[in-house]
Amino acid sequence: MVLKVLRSFFLIINWRTLVAVALSVGSSYFCIHQGIKAEFPFYLISIAIVFPIVFSIDSAYKRREHALQFYGDLKGHAQSLYFGVRDWVDNRDNGKEAQIFKKRIDNLFAHISAMFMLPPEEAKAQETALYHRFSELSREVSVLKEMGLEGGEISRLHQYVSKMLISYNIVRNVFFYRTPVTLRAYSKIFIYTFPVLYGPYAAGTYPDYSYGIAYVIAALYPIILVSLDNLQDHIENPFDQVGEDDIRFEVKELSESLED
Repeated sequence: MVLKVLRSFFLIINWRTLVAVALSVGSSYFCIHQGIKAEFPFYLISIAIVFPIVFSIDSAYKRREHALQFYGDLKGHAQSLYFGVRDWVDNRDNGKEAQIFKKRIDNLFAHISAMFMLPPEEAKAQETALYHRFSELSREVSVLKEMGLEGGEISRLHQYVSKMLISYNIVRNVFFYRTPVTLRAYSKIFIYTFPVLYGPYAAGTYPDYSYGIAYVIAALYPIILVSLDNLQDHIENPFDQVGEDDIRFEVKELSESLED
């Protein structure tokens, strides 16, 4: 349990944390030895940094939950499509058509999973091929007319494909579009500016602490702020499989659920 917690914690500690700590400690050291002292209104931290970061984290988390909901819809409609074909057509072709649909659904989800692992710019180039897979799935439903499937059943299967397409487009919007870029840029600027501005305050409070404590406090502030920013970055793209809160497409599990 402890190791799992530590592993999760160190996912949000990276080179940017070290840069911010170095800036903060270096600024504090310089100001202490140069006698540069000043009072620092700490409410500025909450206004300029903490509030925007927390807002971004909340926004990114809601986007993740939104994507998770519609990924469930996409998966559920794909399963319903397969079960419909299996139960309505099997007695006509000994299950051959159901296996065709299973293979197409497996390939579709494998394509989505692989595409969302790419940077958005590269993923865009593969999206046309993905829509072709949806098109092939729709055409395969139309083929069932030749097997004597009734119009109502054909219509129901087309609705499953349509709902899969709608759910995919909602999920892909979460992938391709991010939380406000300018807000994130604003937060990052202040995250790396604040450690330098903290130096005069650290120099002013240095005599109030035991030796070295001022530097420890100077290091803690950037660690906390940069960790929050890194956390937001992890949640920002819930498909890259870097953070522990990412959405996993479970292609193998979906394929196994479509077995007879």
